[in-house]
Amino acid sequence: MARPQHFGWFLSRGFGPHGWGRPDWEWGYDWRRPDLYQQSVRTLEQAGLDLLIIEDALSAGSPGTLDLRVRGAYGGPKHDPLMLAPYLLDASERIGIVPTVNVGAVLPYTAARQLATLHHLSAGRAGVNVVTDVSSARHLGQERLGHDAAYDRADDWISAIEELWSSWSPGAVVEDVATGRYADASRISTSRHDGEYFRLEGPLNAMPFDDGAPLIASPGGSPRGIAFAGAHSDVQLALARLDIDSLRGYRQRVLDAAAEHDRQEAIRTLFVLKPQLVASSQEADRLVAASARPEEADLARIAQAWSSDAETDLTRLDLDAPLGPGVFGEHVSRGTIAGLRGKHAEDPDAPLREILAQHARLGRLSERRGFVGTAEELADFIEEAGEHAGSDGFLFSGDLHPVTVHRMLDDLVPALRRRGILRREHPPGGVGANLRDF
Repeated sequence: MARPQHFGWFLSRGFGPHGWGRPDWEWGYDWRRPDLYQQSVRTLEQAGLDLLIIEDALSAGSPGTLDLRVRGAYGGPKHDPLMLAPYLLDASERIGIVPTVNVGAVLPYTAARQLATLHHLSAGRAGVNVVTDVSSARHLGQERLGHDAAYDRADDWISAIEELWSSWSPGAVVEDVATGRYADASRISTSRHDGEYFRLEGPLNAMPFDDGAPLIASPGGSPRGIAFAGAHSDVQLALARLDIDSLRGYRQRVLDAAAEHDRQEAIRTLFVLKPQLVASSQEADRLVAASARPEEADLARIAQAWSSDAETDLTRLDLDAPLGPGVFGEHVSRGTIAGLRGKHAEDPDAPLREILAQHARLGRLSERRGFVGTAEELADFIEEAGEHAGSDGFLFSGDLHPVTVHRMLDDLVPALRRRGILRREHPPGGVGANLRDF
């Protein structure tokens, strides 16, 4: 029996027009209504996934990149995932729902109260994906912070929230009908948080938790991002090269950061994975061979997608020139830049054409050169990652359209369950109990 791992879904394009630009659009789902997402989240729960993380970005783009982001609905429009969460929680029973919240947009007291409310309403299944995006600062009337300063603010934000969540001590809720006393004020803290970015007083006027606080997830592979995860996160949403050595090394960096706070057992590193699964090895070979020499249209499509992610118009750059150090502004995350550069991360002279081409070329799962293959071949890789890299698990990346979900999971779920890698049932106790189960 193989080592069990945790699995989730990363709704990578956020709460937006799912299916746009693909034949799937003709199914006729209305992305603005909850039915589409409720149908899909039931499938994720049936598949045994532990959690759903919903990406978000507040900004539709800068004036120079707005058209790139909305033309193909890649970066906008987007609706607020926190407002979608109650509909998903109502449609499910066991899976955790983790919307993204930008620490610059929501005050700690408001976030603590909203998340506490969701956590109670869902019997312990709510969480928050904490992001430090600063590109939306102009929309909020704020000064744009640098990379590390944004994480300093996030540290302060989550510390304030954790203090508020603990402001009601055990035994504060009495519920003694005979004496008419509902709560004991002497067990409720009125302490003050005096941080560098946030100053506020408690207590929170929301109930304490019986089953642990809402789950904290965070992305960010920079040293500062990993340090934040080590101090606060239950889940590190990891973007890394998906080879065994890279998985092992990344996970160890997260554990080392967590060890500084005695939290090694509290955190799970889940790697984002977006495979292209096909019915046969022959079909996989055909797709890989066809991608070997990407055409100009392929490069343009990839440049547009990465331009949206990086809020930097790559489509206007010389394809045969390198990406110089001045191309990206301070607002662009290091993880995004590293993801774009890929295997050329250490080669400053690599031309943009080759950087884009690597994203067009496909590789075979069976050869560990990419993620095109059958469900059994992907299960082989996931099993290997568990046995040889100590993998905690993976987040499958895609939109929440039923076609996407079924295409990814229909054959994969049986393949993983036959090996004992994917759970068949969830324990009681909410999403935290799911992750602590093994």
